[in-house]
Amino acid sequence: MPSAYKQIVLAERPGYGNAVIPSKHFRIEEKSYAELIGNLGDEEVVVKVQWLSMEPAMRGWLNDARSYLPPVQIGEIMRASAIGQVVVAGKNSGFKEGDKISGGFGWAEYRKLPAENVKSIVVPPGAEPVDFLNTLGTSGLTAYFGLHDIGQLKAGETLLVSGAAGAVGSLACQIGIKAGAKVYAIAGNKDKCEWLEKDVGVTKALNYKDPEFKEQFKELPYVDVYFDNVGGEILDMVFTRLQKGARIAFCGSISGYNSPPTPLKNYQNLIGQRAKLQGFVILDYVEKFGEAVKELAQDLLAGTIKRKFHIVEGLEEAPAALPMLFNGGNTGKLVVKVSD
Repeated sequence: MPSAYKQIVLAERPGYGNAVIPSKHFRIEEKSYAELIGNLGDEEVVVKVQWLSMEPAMRGWLNDARSYLPPVQIGEIMRASAIGQVVVAGKNSGFKEGDKISGGFGWAEYRKLPAENVKSIVVPPGAEPVDFLNTLGTSGLTAYFGLHDIGQLKAGETLLVSGAAGAVGSLACQIGIKAGAKVYAIAGNKDKCEWLEKDVGVTKALNYKDPEFKEQFKELPYVDVYFDNVGGEILDMVFTRLQKGARIAFCGSISGYNSPPTPLKNYQNLIGQRAKLQGFVILDYVEKFGEAVKELAQDLLAGTIKRKFHIVEGLEEAPAALPMLFNGGNTGKLVVKVSD
């Protein structure tokens, strides 16, 4: 076992609407491993962190503002969902050395946690442990409930997905295709659009950085369901392309996380089209996670859903990886590999 391990804490808040500067806003600390495992409680475990999930929601957790979770505090380990392996288990923890577990371990190589705060992983056929940070984790569940519960997507309808080459967006596209919808996508470069069309199978993908994007957007059919990951100007444009009775699943607003939000001008079209815009948080569906994970696992095994990971190596690279979620630096699910 190591004599020391690393963890990364929040050193300074970026401030609302400002970009994250990794070297300024985060700090790497080295801690004693012997102290970590010392005085282990009977109902505690020590986990070796293997994979970290990188999510746009992390940017919001850095703001000292009211939200669905409290903000990460200065000096606190940066919050993150993770996959790991038990290395030491308390006698009444219900776990043993070698067990695969998931939980909010955060940006650290090792963590000591109450056993009630971690969950055992049973990897279904055709899946891998890291899938619990993507298709079988919050990314897949967000896409699943956003489309089925908020969007009420039906076969034959037109679905539009923004941020479509990211983790949630690409899964929303695939879940929509499986549901029998005609799926259109918006992404940030030509390669991502080609991947969405050729590999994911969307009907058409538009590059919002293309000089002709606004004209191309006007050629899209009217939209029954819009799965929104970006907010801002694109959301305002979608207001002009809504079908009567359209539903907007407002998942995120990454266009405004690191810069001042864009004012919306066309929202009155919601009235004329009797449309609905609804925000949602995946934590609202905890009681339904089991049934959704079962279905998504079957889709992985059948190949109906394809996985794509963008892997960054090393805990120290986590702060530099975070801005990739907002500058288009990743395709698919962004994860940090901390250890084998």
